Amino acid sequence: MSHSHDHHDHSHAPTVTTDNERKVLLGFSITFTFMIVEVVGGLISGSLALIADAGHMLTDAAALALAYAAFRLGRRAADSKRTFGYLRFEVVAGLVNAITLFAIVAWIGYEAFQRFLVPHPVLSGPMLIVAIMGLLVNILIFRILTHGDNEHVNIKGAALHVMGDLLGSVGAIAAAVTIYFTGWEPIDPILSVVVSLLVLRSAWDLLRASLHILLEGAPDNAAPDDIERHLKANVDGVALVRHVHVWSLTSGRTLATLHVELADEANAAAVTREVVRQLKTRFDIEHATVAINWDNDGDGSCSLSRSPADAAHGDHDHELHACMSEEKARFA
Repeated sequence: MSHSHDHHDHSHAPTVTTDNERKVLLGFSITFTFMIVEVVGGLISGSLALIADAGHMLTDAAALALAYAAFRLGRRAADSKRTFGYLRFEVVAGLVNAITLFAIVAWIGYEAFQRFLVPHPVLSGPMLIVAIMGLLVNILIFRILTHGDNEHVNIKGAALHVMGDLLGSVGAIAAAVTIYFTGWEPIDPILSVVVSLLVLRSAWDLLRASLHILLEGAPDNAAPDDIERHLKANVDGVALVRHVHVWSLTSGRTLATLHVELADEANAAAVTREVVRQLKTRFDIEHATVAINWDNDGDGSCSLSRSPADAAHGDHDHELHACMSEEKARFA
């Protein structure tokens, strides 16, 4: 027999401030606007490096858009069809973004190859102006994102994207200066390939992370074997930990279910509270469902879904004790 008790509403939405939303929206608006400026500047000057840098800025704009969408959609209440709300929208959008970036990189690589075969004239003056503007814009966006609360996972991810784009702007400036003083135009497609490799790395990381979450893979810092060893070694009253499942709802939002067998005379409520606390402090698992097994086969259990706040205040302990009494009587 298995009992599940959970009458409290556990929110899985990220902790978001209006300041976070405001600066992410501002960063996206500036980035997307200047991305268009770079595309136009690249077409006018004939610089493939500028267009490649615009592709890199597209990754920044996408990262900021995903962060904002996650903030907004995360507020929507869960319903009977979407019991975790809309938080995975961020992951699905990230997967689409990654595939799009691969297509952009392929196009830039093809154009660079064509320009090696047939050199294309580049206007270094307009190219240099737009590249310097790009550098200043990236510095401004990075300043906006890192000002105040910057610990949210989406904020940190977007800031890392912008840091990478700074290198793209520096590359475009170097290409423009080289062409201006030496007239060596092949530097433009060469640096466009370098910038494309930066985009490719970001796209690969995003694709791998998105697929890992969608396939419900365990986070790197919360492998099931590590959890089993840690709980057995650090929680008094735990005799055995089995059936550990860990997955991410979205980036930085980790959930887990597991079965615990108690040592003799162990207090189930106290053990459950400590297991949940350890999962939060050691593995950053914010919501865990702990099943207490009473028979060796693991068929009889009391399941209790807990957040760290529940565990700290002893919520549902009376329900767990009722389940314990019933299970003990059944296996007596």
